[in-house]
Amino acid sequence: MRIAVARETDAHEPRVAATPETVKKFKALGAEVAVTRGAGIASGIPDSEYEAAGATVGDNVTKDADLVLKVRRPAPAELVDYKKGALIVAIMDPYGQDAALKAMADAGLAAFAMELMPRITRAQSMDVLSSQANLAGYRAIVDGAAEYGRALPMMMTAAGTVPAAKVFIMGVGVAGLQAIATARRLGAVVTATDVRPATKEQVESLGAKFLAVEDEEFKNAQTAGGYAKEMSKEYQAKQAALTAEHIKKQDIVITTALIPGRPAPRLITKEMVKSMRPGSVIVDLAVERGGNVEGAQAGSVVVVDGVKIVGHLNVPGRLAASSSALYAKNLLNFIETMIDKKEKKLAVNWDDELIKATLLTRDGAVVHPNFQPKTAA
Repeated sequence: MRIAVARETDAHEPRVAATPETVKKFKALGAEVAVTRGAGIASGIPDSEYEAAGATVGDNVTKDADLVLKVRRPAPAELVDYKKGALIVAIMDPYGQDAALKAMADAGLAAFAMELMPRITRAQSMDVLSSQANLAGYRAIVDGAAEYGRALPMMMTAAGTVPAAKVFIMGVGVAGLQAIATARRLGAVVTATDVRPATKEQVESLGAKFLAVEDEEFKNAQTAGGYAKEMSKEYQAKQAALTAEHIKKQDIVITTALIPGRPAPRLITKEMVKSMRPGSVIVDLAVERGGNVEGAQAGSVVVVDGVKIVGHLNVPGRLAASSSALYAKNLLNFIETMIDKKEKKLAVNWDDELIKATLLTRDGAVVHPNFQPKTAA
């Protein structure tokens, strides 16, 4: 059982799919582990630490691997270095990527998308969306505070009083909850909004105030899996009016709203941006999916009428050491379910609900029901 840790080829991806800690645990499960030279450098892990943990370090380690670990989906040019039948585990970003999925299928790979992990109790330790969003929410507040030209907590000094900053969190998933907690720890006055009614209690438990149009549609705005439903145009208009009035008074706004498989919903219009005071900051965590904020630019901080709109790419990667450590543990916990601990070899149970939920390609075909190639009617 040979496991390879590939180096990321995307220039915006500093994370790595294994740490010395997870390498030791893979070794204890009977695996040979090989790490691509320099794979962990951007996450603060030198090759020597992998070697000390028992891994070999080389330049073309995926060639003979039975299982390849990555952060992002392998690029087409990488696929030639993977052997047929190998298992590939990564964040695959499969929506709208028919050609990329076909390429992995044609290469004979069994490709697993970690972000499709079902949100069930058994899989909590494998939930990459939660582990990475948690850090993104924290970093969003840090980035917002860095761009904001004033202090966040109230400060009473002999020279006068500095008022507490007002922070508004839009979207109260894992990222939003961590943003609330971080902003509160820094002393800001925090409000938050979400279309899911279950989040109201969570927001208030963290000491923030909840803001929403609480009508009948709001009470039924959550899927069985815990995700937000897309709301009607009428509800969106009412919520937008409430939000627009609230945003005028805010100093820092964090937007986190994403709907799986769809473009990010537009939460803040250019008119709302213009209504904010000069010096205010908006951090758009959904900028890579089209953005929640009109005028946000992926990979840039833009200034509109004195208001900064922060659109950093790969926000979890801005905390590469922490996000790599959590991601590597998510992978380890998932891959452990594929290993026969007595025989010390790969033994995938293809009927396991975790395998079925995450498996995209196998035996030369795209097998996930949500990503079947479109055929003519």
